[in-house]
Amino acid sequence: MSVIWVVMPKWGLSMESGRITEWLVSEGDEVAEGDELCEIDTEKIAGALESTADGTLCRVIAAVGEVVPVGATIALVADAAVAEAAVEEAARAAREELDAGVVEEVAGPEVGCVEVAGRSLAYARSGEAGTAVVLVHGFGGDKNSWLFVQEPLAADHVVDAIDLPGHGESATDVGDGSLATLAAAVTGYLDARGIDRAHLVGHSLGGAVVTAAAAAAPDRVLSLTLVAPAGFGAAVNAAYLRGFAGATSRRELQPHLRALFADESLATRQLADDLMRHKRLDGVAEALAALLGTLLTDDDRAGLDALSLLDGLDVPVMVVWGRQDAVLPFTNTAAFDGRRQAGQCEVRAVDDAGHMVHMERPSAVVEAVRALTRPR
Repeated sequence: MSVIWVVMPKWGLSMESGRITEWLVSEGDEVAEGDELCEIDTEKIAGALESTADGTLCRVIAAVGEVVPVGATIALVADAAVAEAAVEEAARAAREELDAGVVEEVAGPEVGCVEVAGRSLAYARSGEAGTAVVLVHGFGGDKNSWLFVQEPLAADHVVDAIDLPGHGESATDVGDGSLATLAAAVTGYLDARGIDRAHLVGHSLGGAVVTAAAAAAPDRVLSLTLVAPAGFGAAVNAAYLRGFAGATSRRELQPHLRALFADESLATRQLADDLMRHKRLDGVAEALAALLGTLLTDDDRAGLDALSLLDGLDVPVMVVWGRQDAVLPFTNTAAFDGRRQAGQCEVRAVDDAGHMVHMERPSAVVEAVRALTRPR
Protein backbone atom coordinates (compact mmCIF):
# COMPACT_ATOMS: atom_id res chain seq x y z
CA MET A 1 0.00 0.00 0.00
CA SER A 2 1.31 3.42 -0.88
CA VAL A 3 0.32 6.66 0.76
CA ILE A 4 -3.33 7.53 0.03
CA TRP A 5 -3.91 11.24 -0.45
CA VAL A 6 -7.26 12.28 1.04
CA VAL A 7 -8.44 15.31 -0.89
CA MET A 8 -11.18 17.90 -0.57
CA PRO A 9 -14.06 16.37 -2.57
CA LYS A 10 -16.12 18.10 -5.22
CA TRP A 11 -19.68 17.81 -3.95
CA GLY A 12 -21.62 19.43 -6.75
CA LEU A 13 -20.79 21.32 -9.89
CA SER A 14 -20.46 24.71 -8.22
CA MET A 15 -18.28 23.65 -5.28
CA GLU A 16 -14.81 25.23 -5.39
CA SER A 17 -13.71 24.84 -1.76
CA GLY A 18 -14.80 23.50 1.60
CA ARG A 19 -14.10 24.27 5.24
CA ILE A 20 -13.03 21.58 7.67
CA THR A 21 -15.33 21.93 10.67
CA GLU A 22 -14.28 18.84 12.65
CA TRP A 23 -11.91 15.92 12.40
CA LEU A 24 -13.74 12.76 13.49
CA VAL A 25 -10.52 10.71 13.72
CA SER A 26 -7.06 11.54 14.97
CA GLU A 27 -3.57 10.89 13.67
CA GLY A 28 -2.68 7.30 14.45
CA ASP A 29 -6.27 6.02 14.32
CA GLU A 30 -7.04 2.99 12.21
CA VAL A 31 -9.69 3.70 9.56
CA ALA A 32 -11.63 1.47 7.21
CA GLU A 33 -13.14 2.22 3.84
CA GLY A 34 -16.40 4.06 4.46
CA ASP A 35 -15.42 5.43 7.88
CA GLU A 36 -16.18 9.10 8.32
CA LEU A 37 -12.98 11.12 8.56
CA CYS A 38 -14.10 14.72 8.95
CA GLU A 39 -17.00 17.12 8.64
CA ILE A 40 -16.88 19.60 5.77
CA ASP A 41 -19.00 22.70 5.31
CA THR A 42 -19.76 23.90 1.79
CA GLU A 43 -21.85 26.76 0.45
CA LYS A 44 -24.72 24.30 0.01
CA ILE A 45 -24.65 21.92 2.94
CA ALA A 46 -22.41 20.26 5.51
CA GLY A 47 -21.39 16.64 5.09
CA ALA A 48 -18.96 13.99 6.24
CA LEU A 49 -16.04 12.82 4.11
CA GLU A 50 -15.51 9.07 4.14
CA SER A 51 -12.27 7.16 3.82
CA THR A 52 -11.78 5.43 0.48
CA ALA A 53 -9.25 2.96 1.87
CA ASP A 54 -8.26 0.92 4.92
CA GLY A 55 -5.17 2.03 6.84
CA THR A 56 -3.92 4.47 9.45
CA LEU A 57 -4.65 8.18 9.36
CA CYS A 58 -0.99 9.06 9.50
CA ARG A 59 -1.17 12.83 8.90
CA VAL A 60 -3.77 15.58 9.10
CA ILE A 61 -2.77 18.28 6.63
CA ALA A 62 -5.66 20.75 6.87
CA ALA A 63 -6.68 22.02 10.31
CA VAL A 64 -10.16 22.63 11.64
CA GLY A 65 -11.44 25.93 10.30
CA GLU A 66 -9.21 25.89 7.24
CA VAL A 67 -10.83 26.58 3.87
CA VAL A 68 -9.37 24.19 1.33
CA PRO A 69 -9.72 24.21 -2.47
CA VAL A 70 -11.37 21.22 -4.11
CA GLY A 71 -8.69 18.67 -4.94
CA ALA A 72 -6.20 19.80 -2.29
CA THR A 73 -4.86 17.17 0.10
CA ILE A 74 -6.32 17.38 3.60
CA ALA A 75 -4.92 14.15 5.13
CA LEU A 76 -2.82 11.07 4.41
CA VAL A 77 -3.74 7.42 4.98
CA ALA A 78 -1.19 4.60 4.84
CA ASP A 79 -0.40 1.29 6.50
CA ALA A 80 2.52 0.28 8.68
CA ALA A 81 4.51 -0.98 5.69
CA VAL A 82 4.99 2.55 4.40
CA ALA A 83 8.25 4.09 5.59
CA GLU A 84 7.97 7.10 7.88
CA ALA A 85 10.27 9.05 5.57
CA ALA A 86 7.82 8.55 2.70
CA VAL A 87 4.96 9.77 4.87
CA GLU A 88 6.96 12.83 5.93
CA GLU A 89 7.83 13.68 2.36
CA ALA A 90 4.22 13.31 1.24
CA ALA A 91 3.03 15.49 4.13
CA ARG A 92 5.59 18.18 3.33
CA ALA A 93 4.60 18.26 -0.34
CA ALA A 94 0.88 18.37 0.51
CA ARG A 95 1.32 21.25 2.96
CA GLU A 96 3.44 23.20 0.47
CA GLU A 97 0.79 22.70 -2.21
CA LEU A 98 -1.92 23.90 0.16
CA ASP A 99 0.05 26.94 1.29
CA ALA A 100 0.87 27.89 -2.29
CA GLY A 101 -2.77 27.58 -3.30
CA VAL A 102 -1.74 25.83 -6.48
CA VAL A 103 -4.04 22.86 -6.79
CA GLU A 104 -4.69 20.88 -9.92
CA GLU A 105 -8.24 21.56 -11.05
CA VAL A 106 -10.59 18.69 -10.33
CA ALA A 107 -12.87 17.72 -13.16
CA GLY A 108 -16.46 17.50 -12.00
CA PRO A 109 -19.06 15.12 -13.36
CA GLU A 110 -19.80 15.05 -17.07
CA VAL A 111 -23.01 16.99 -17.50
CA GLY A 112 -25.40 17.20 -20.40
CA CYS A 113 -28.88 16.54 -21.70
CA VAL A 114 -30.50 13.84 -23.80
CA GLU A 115 -33.83 13.80 -25.60
CA VAL A 116 -36.40 11.31 -24.33
CA ALA A 117 -39.91 11.29 -25.83
CA GLY A 118 -39.49 14.87 -26.94
CA ARG A 119 -38.31 16.08 -23.55
CA SER A 120 -34.84 17.17 -22.55
CA LEU A 121 -33.45 15.19 -19.61
CA ALA A 122 -30.42 16.53 -17.76
CA TYR A 123 -27.81 14.27 -16.23
CA ALA A 124 -24.49 14.29 -14.38
CA ARG A 125 -22.19 11.31 -14.92
CA SER A 126 -19.26 10.28 -12.72
CA GLY A 127 -16.99 7.27 -12.95
CA GLU A 128 -15.15 5.69 -15.83
CA ALA A 129 -15.73 1.96 -15.54
CA GLY A 130 -17.96 -0.65 -13.96
CA THR A 131 -21.63 -1.48 -14.11
CA ALA A 132 -24.06 1.39 -14.48
CA VAL A 133 -25.81 2.95 -11.50
CA VAL A 134 -28.64 5.44 -12.10
CA LEU A 135 -29.78 7.75 -9.29
CA VAL A 136 -33.30 9.24 -9.33
CA HIS A 137 -34.28 12.01 -6.92
CA GLY A 138 -37.56 12.74 -5.18
CA PHE A 139 -40.37 15.30 -5.57
CA GLY A 140 -38.96 18.81 -5.85
CA GLY A 141 -35.35 17.60 -5.78
CA ASP A 142 -32.76 17.24 -8.49
CA LYS A 143 -29.61 15.33 -9.38
CA ASN A 144 -27.52 17.43 -6.99
CA SER A 145 -29.27 15.84 -4.01
CA TRP A 146 -27.00 12.82 -4.59
CA LEU A 147 -23.83 14.89 -4.18
CA PHE A 148 -22.57 12.87 -1.18
CA VAL A 149 -23.40 9.49 -2.73
CA GLN A 150 -22.43 9.80 -6.37
CA GLU A 151 -18.72 10.41 -5.84
CA PRO A 152 -17.95 7.36 -3.65
CA LEU A 153 -20.02 5.06 -5.86
CA ALA A 154 -18.14 6.36 -8.91
CA ALA A 155 -14.98 4.70 -7.66
CA ASP A 156 -16.39 1.37 -8.90
CA HIS A 157 -19.23 2.29 -11.25
CA VAL A 158 -20.38 4.63 -13.95
CA VAL A 159 -22.93 6.64 -11.97
CA ASP A 160 -25.56 8.80 -13.61
CA ALA A 161 -27.74 11.16 -11.57
CA ILE A 162 -30.65 12.42 -13.64
CA ASP A 163 -33.23 15.18 -13.34
CA LEU A 164 -36.77 13.89 -13.76
CA PRO A 165 -39.09 15.94 -16.01
CA GLY A 166 -40.20 19.08 -14.18
CA HIS A 167 -37.05 19.14 -12.04
CA GLY A 168 -33.54 20.56 -12.12
CA GLU A 169 -32.34 21.33 -15.63
CA SER A 170 -34.72 18.96 -17.42
CA ALA A 171 -37.74 20.09 -19.41
CA THR A 172 -40.63 21.30 -17.30
CA ASP A 173 -43.15 19.31 -19.35
CA VAL A 174 -44.27 16.35 -17.22
CA GLY A 175 -47.10 15.28 -19.50
CA ASP A 176 -49.83 13.73 -17.40
CA GLY A 177 -47.43 13.58 -14.43
CA SER A 178 -48.17 9.90 -13.93
CA LEU A 179 -45.83 7.31 -12.50
CA ALA A 180 -45.80 5.57 -15.88
CA THR A 181 -44.65 8.77 -17.62
CA LEU A 182 -41.83 9.28 -15.13
CA ALA A 183 -40.78 5.62 -15.33
CA ALA A 184 -40.68 5.89 -19.13
CA ALA A 185 -38.31 8.83 -18.73
CA VAL A 186 -35.90 6.57 -16.81
CA THR A 187 -36.02 3.68 -19.29
CA GLY A 188 -35.81 6.21 -22.12
CA TYR A 189 -32.70 7.62 -20.51
CA LEU A 190 -31.14 4.14 -20.49
CA ASP A 191 -31.91 3.86 -24.20
CA ALA A 192 -30.53 7.31 -25.00
CA ARG A 193 -27.26 6.63 -23.16
CA GLY A 194 -26.85 3.10 -24.51
CA ILE A 195 -27.11 1.50 -21.06
CA ASP A 196 -28.26 -2.09 -21.42
CA ARG A 197 -28.75 -2.80 -17.70
CA ALA A 198 -28.34 -0.71 -14.58
CA HIS A 199 -28.64 -0.73 -10.83
CA LEU A 200 -31.46 1.73 -10.12
CA VAL A 201 -31.50 3.83 -6.96
CA GLY A 202 -34.49 6.03 -6.17
CA HIS A 203 -35.36 8.38 -3.33
CA SER A 204 -38.94 9.16 -2.28
CA LEU A 205 -40.93 9.74 -5.50
CA GLY A 206 -37.84 8.47 -7.31
CA GLY A 207 -38.18 5.18 -5.41
CA ALA A 208 -41.62 4.63 -6.86
CA VAL A 209 -40.35 5.72 -10.28
CA VAL A 210 -37.47 3.22 -10.40
CA THR A 211 -39.80 0.47 -9.15
CA ALA A 212 -42.21 1.22 -11.99
CA ALA A 213 -39.30 1.34 -14.45
CA ALA A 214 -38.14 -2.08 -13.25
CA ALA A 215 -41.66 -3.50 -13.56
CA ALA A 216 -41.97 -2.14 -17.10
CA ALA A 217 -38.52 -3.31 -18.24
CA PRO A 218 -37.25 -5.98 -15.83
CA ASP A 219 -34.53 -7.13 -18.21
CA ARG A 220 -32.92 -3.67 -17.97
CA VAL A 221 -32.53 -3.66 -14.18
CA LEU A 222 -29.83 -5.32 -12.09
CA SER A 223 -31.08 -4.24 -8.66
CA LEU A 224 -33.29 -1.73 -6.86
CA THR A 225 -32.22 0.39 -3.91
CA LEU A 226 -35.23 2.25 -2.53
CA VAL A 227 -34.42 5.17 -0.23
CA ALA A 228 -37.50 6.23 1.79
CA PRO A 229 -39.62 5.39 -1.25
CA ALA A 230 -43.09 6.77 -1.97
CA GLY A 231 -45.78 4.28 -2.84
CA PHE A 232 -45.02 1.86 -0.03
CA GLY A 233 -47.28 2.30 2.99
CA ALA A 234 -50.22 4.60 3.56
CA ALA A 235 -48.71 7.29 5.77
CA VAL A 236 -47.66 10.52 4.09
CA ASN A 237 -47.09 14.08 5.28
CA ALA A 238 -49.53 15.80 2.94
CA ALA A 239 -48.99 19.16 4.65
CA TYR A 240 -45.33 19.04 3.72
CA LEU A 241 -46.00 18.13 0.08
CA ARG A 242 -48.68 20.78 -0.39
CA GLY A 243 -46.64 23.35 1.53
CA PHE A 244 -43.56 22.70 -0.59
CA ALA A 245 -45.46 22.87 -3.86
CA GLY A 246 -47.41 25.97 -2.88
CA ALA A 247 -44.64 28.07 -1.31
CA THR A 248 -43.96 31.26 -3.26
CA SER A 249 -41.15 32.69 -1.13
CA ARG A 250 -38.19 31.50 0.91
CA ARG A 251 -40.04 32.57 4.03
CA GLU A 252 -42.94 30.28 3.17
CA LEU A 253 -40.73 27.42 2.03
CA GLN A 254 -38.09 27.17 4.75
CA PRO A 255 -40.37 25.94 7.57
CA HIS A 256 -41.49 23.05 5.36
CA LEU A 257 -37.90 22.10 4.55
CA ARG A 258 -37.26 21.36 8.22
CA ALA A 259 -39.44 18.26 7.80
CA LEU A 260 -36.82 16.82 5.47
CA PHE A 261 -34.03 16.39 8.01
CA ALA A 262 -33.57 14.87 11.45
CA ASP A 263 -31.14 17.73 12.03
CA GLU A 264 -33.28 20.75 11.17
CA SER A 265 -30.21 23.00 10.93
CA LEU A 266 -29.55 21.39 7.54
CA ALA A 267 -32.61 23.15 6.14
CA THR A 268 -30.47 26.19 5.41
CA ARG A 269 -31.35 29.53 3.92
CA GLN A 270 -29.10 28.65 0.98
CA LEU A 271 -31.07 25.47 0.33
CA ALA A 272 -34.33 27.40 0.42
CA ASP A 273 -32.94 30.07 -1.92
CA ASP A 274 -31.76 27.45 -4.43
CA LEU A 275 -35.12 25.70 -4.41
CA MET A 276 -37.07 28.95 -4.78
CA ARG A 277 -34.87 29.96 -7.70
CA HIS A 278 -35.97 26.81 -9.50
CA LYS A 279 -39.60 27.03 -8.43
CA ARG A 280 -39.85 30.49 -10.02
CA LEU A 281 -38.89 29.20 -13.48
CA ASP A 282 -41.65 29.14 -16.09
CA GLY A 283 -43.60 25.90 -15.99
CA VAL A 284 -42.18 24.53 -12.74
CA ALA A 285 -45.20 25.40 -10.58
CA GLU A 286 -47.48 23.67 -13.08
CA ALA A 287 -45.19 20.63 -13.17
CA LEU A 288 -45.12 20.33 -9.38
CA ALA A 289 -48.91 20.70 -9.24
CA ALA A 290 -49.32 17.88 -11.77
CA LEU A 291 -46.95 15.61 -9.85
CA LEU A 292 -48.67 16.48 -6.58
CA GLY A 293 -51.81 15.00 -8.08
CA THR A 294 -49.91 11.75 -8.55
CA LEU A 295 -48.52 11.72 -5.01
CA LEU A 296 -51.73 12.66 -3.17
CA THR A 297 -55.42 12.06 -3.53
CA ASP A 298 -57.82 14.98 -3.22
CA ASP A 299 -58.41 14.08 0.44
CA ASP A 300 -54.65 13.97 1.14
CA ARG A 301 -54.11 10.23 1.20
CA ALA A 302 -51.13 8.58 -0.46
CA GLY A 303 -51.82 8.51 -4.18
CA LEU A 304 -49.28 5.88 -5.18
CA ASP A 305 -49.20 2.13 -4.63
CA ALA A 306 -45.88 0.81 -5.89
CA LEU A 307 -45.79 -2.33 -3.75
CA SER A 308 -47.68 -4.48 -6.24
CA LEU A 309 -45.17 -3.49 -8.94
CA LEU A 310 -42.62 -5.70 -7.20
CA ASP A 311 -44.77 -8.78 -7.86
CA GLY A 312 -42.91 -11.13 -10.14
CA LEU A 313 -39.85 -8.90 -10.25
CA ASP A 314 -36.76 -11.06 -9.83
CA VAL A 315 -34.08 -8.53 -8.89
CA PRO A 316 -32.41 -7.83 -5.52
CA VAL A 317 -34.24 -5.14 -3.55
CA MET A 318 -32.74 -3.08 -0.74
CA VAL A 319 -34.75 -0.57 1.31
CA VAL A 320 -33.06 2.21 3.30
CA TRP A 321 -35.12 4.44 5.60
CA GLY A 322 -34.34 7.10 8.20
CA ARG A 323 -35.95 6.43 11.56
CA GLN A 324 -36.78 10.14 11.98
CA ASP A 325 -38.43 10.53 8.57
CA ALA A 326 -41.20 13.13 8.95
CA VAL A 327 -42.38 13.02 5.33
CA LEU A 328 -42.82 9.29 4.73
CA PRO A 329 -42.55 7.79 8.21
CA PHE A 330 -40.38 4.80 9.01
CA THR A 331 -43.51 2.84 9.96
CA ASN A 332 -44.18 2.54 6.23
CA THR A 333 -41.42 -0.09 6.12
CA ALA A 334 -44.09 -2.48 7.43
CA ALA A 335 -45.24 -2.67 3.81
CA PHE A 336 -42.12 -4.76 3.14
CA ASP A 337 -42.61 -7.19 6.04
CA GLY A 338 -43.95 -10.02 3.91
CA ARG A 339 -41.22 -9.70 1.29
CA ARG A 340 -38.54 -9.31 3.93
CA GLN A 341 -39.69 -12.44 5.75
CA ALA A 342 -39.73 -14.30 2.42
CA GLY A 343 -36.15 -13.23 1.78
CA GLN A 344 -37.18 -11.07 -1.18
CA CYS A 345 -35.76 -7.81 0.14
CA GLU A 346 -33.71 -6.31 2.95
CA VAL A 347 -34.76 -3.31 5.02
CA ARG A 348 -32.13 -1.15 6.70
CA ALA A 349 -33.05 1.43 9.33
CA VAL A 350 -30.80 4.45 9.66
CA ASP A 351 -30.57 6.24 13.00
CA ASP A 352 -30.33 10.03 13.21
CA ALA A 353 -31.66 10.48 9.70
CA GLY A 354 -34.85 11.96 8.33
CA HIS A 355 -36.33 11.85 4.85
CA MET A 356 -33.09 12.99 3.19
CA VAL A 357 -31.18 10.01 4.51
CA HIS A 358 -28.83 10.10 1.50
CA MET A 359 -27.74 13.60 2.56
CA GLU A 360 -27.68 13.11 6.32
CA ARG A 361 -26.18 9.60 6.38
CA PRO A 362 -24.78 9.07 2.88
CA SER A 363 -22.51 6.24 3.99
CA ALA A 364 -25.59 4.15 4.87
CA VAL A 365 -26.95 4.60 1.35
CA VAL A 366 -23.58 4.00 -0.31
CA GLU A 367 -23.12 0.78 1.65
CA ALA A 368 -26.65 -0.36 0.80
CA VAL A 369 -26.03 0.17 -2.91
CA ARG A 370 -22.66 -1.56 -2.70
CA ALA A 371 -24.28 -4.55 -0.99
CA LEU A 372 -26.25 -5.11 -4.20
CA THR A 373 -23.63 -4.09 -6.73
CA ARG A 374 -20.71 -6.17 -5.48
CA PRO A 375 -19.96 -9.14 -7.76
CA ARG A 376 -21.79 -12.23 -6.52
